[in-house]
Amino acid sequence: MRKVNIIMNGVTGRMGYRQHLVRSILAIREQGGLPLPGGEVLYPEPVLVGRNAAKLEALCAQHNLSQYTTDLDAALADEANEIYFDSQVTTARVAALTKAIGAGKHIYTEKPVAESLDDALGLAKLAEAKGVRHGVVADKLYLPGLRKLKRLVDSGFFGRILTVRIDFGYWVFEGDWQPAQRPSWNYRSEDGGGMILDMFPHWRYVLDHVIAPVRSVYAQSVTHIPARWDEQGAEYAATADDAAYAVLELEGGIVAQINSSWATRVDRTELVTFHVDGTHGSAVAGLRGCRIQHRNATPKPVWNPDLPTSHDFRGLWTEVPDNDVYDNGFKVQWEEYLTAVATGAPYAHDLFAGARGVQLAELGTQSAREGRKLEVPAL
Repeated sequence: MRKVNIIMNGVTGRMGYRQHLVRSILAIREQGGLPLPGGEVLYPEPVLVGRNAAKLEALCAQHNLSQYTTDLDAALADEANEIYFDSQVTTARVAALTKAIGAGKHIYTEKPVAESLDDALGLAKLAEAKGVRHGVVADKLYLPGLRKLKRLVDSGFFGRILTVRIDFGYWVFEGDWQPAQRPSWNYRSEDGGGMILDMFPHWRYVLDHVIAPVRSVYAQSVTHIPARWDEQGAEYAATADDAAYAVLELEGGIVAQINSSWATRVDRTELVTFHVDGTHGSAVAGLRGCRIQHRNATPKPVWNPDLPTSHDFRGLWTEVPDNDVYDNGFKVQWEEYLTAVATGAPYAHDLFAGARGVQLAELGTQSAREGRKLEVPAL
């Protein structure tokens, strides 16, 4: 068994703790490690890093771990630590990743990797020059619903794809009469918050990998809720956009419409849906499920507002069967990344892919500010 020490910075936060530490790294340990090609088993040893020693100590006690520190520099200087993982707030990420790359650590990081395209590309080029393996979280590609959708695309089910519609979001409580279910920094632009910066990197890799490469963007951003209350109950000005509405053109003339909002109440089967229409069929995928309607099973409605609708439109769709066992998406990507580090194999979701996500966020912000459509050039 081969052990690998992973510096995990930011695991006291919600996402870093639940998805990356508990449901990924600890889950890999609980299954006895990660089998590698050739029969060797990789066993991850997390080294928890953060600013609050008491929280880190409590996590170690809770999960029977032994290594934690508030000194990132010391953790990076330790040659026994091979991998650096970052799930801090966005504003702290570039400096930490730069240090980790300089120390020769392999890199795996949450997105967005940076607040600007220049910084994102700088990290990718630095990692390449240093010769370290680098990866960026692309969790939504590993969702069962999107894996089923990708299977449909690859099989030619849609014929010629015409449009994509992504509906994402839910009501995030303001924090005054009910606690908010997202951290307050998400709603302050000075702390790296904002819907476009948070979600456009996701939409970039989803569209690029599942449907077609993004070629242009027209966006409008809004701050619907101008005041919120933080974790201590103090009112603060929400300076970041909490919703964004965009029209993207994809390669081949495909049009993608994206609504992303933390100020909407859900009337969907899931918190995010991906609706794809093609000449031969359509599909609606969520986090886990995916429903399809082939052209041979498409109803023929006629507009007549004077009569009640005779079709049960949702009842005319067919659920795509699982036909597979789906593990936690974050864990599956961790396993792919760790395998690439251990074997030296190429890794697709690297810092350059992360930079493309930042590029779309940057152009989306510019488009919203200037009120015009912008081309998305190749990097």
